[in-house]
Amino acid sequence: MKRRTFTSGLAVAALLATATPALATQTFQDRVLSLTNGERAAVGCPALTANARLDAAARRHSDDMARTGNFSHTGSDGSTAGQRVTDAGYTYRLMAENIAAGQGTAEEVVRAWMNSESHRANIVNCELRELGVAHAVDGNNKSYWTQDFGAPG
Repeated sequence: MKRRTFTSGLAVAALLATATPALATQTFQDRVLSLTNGERAAVGCPALTANARLDAAARRHSDDMARTGNFSHTGSDGSTAGQRVTDAGYTYRLMAENIAAGQGTAEEVVRAWMNSESHRANIVNCELRELGVAHAVDGNNKSYWTQDFGAPG
């Protein structure tokens, strides 16, 4: 009896079995980071790494905007982006913030930011090295997005 080997088929099946759930569970935040890093790569910038403290600062701001409808870099409590980042325990030498409202997907929000000169400048600033991302939805199903960028100091 001749033995048959299906190594490549098994490898592909194993890859699909392990990769598919990961793709299905990718968060808005993960997708924004990935798309943002794609834009950075296109201009020769290093990839940003996710940072939990920047995530917390971004989450605070997106949640605040969704709760209050106050679409601004200034929080409803008067906080600035720098204050929120510092309050989250992140020490920086450089930071920046992008916000957006109304886009329903990560692709839409990154496209909107790239079509805005000031937001694009933050995304392709090669000095920025870390990123926090948050997405929140208000009672009317309107999305609010925050990107907090940092260069640790």
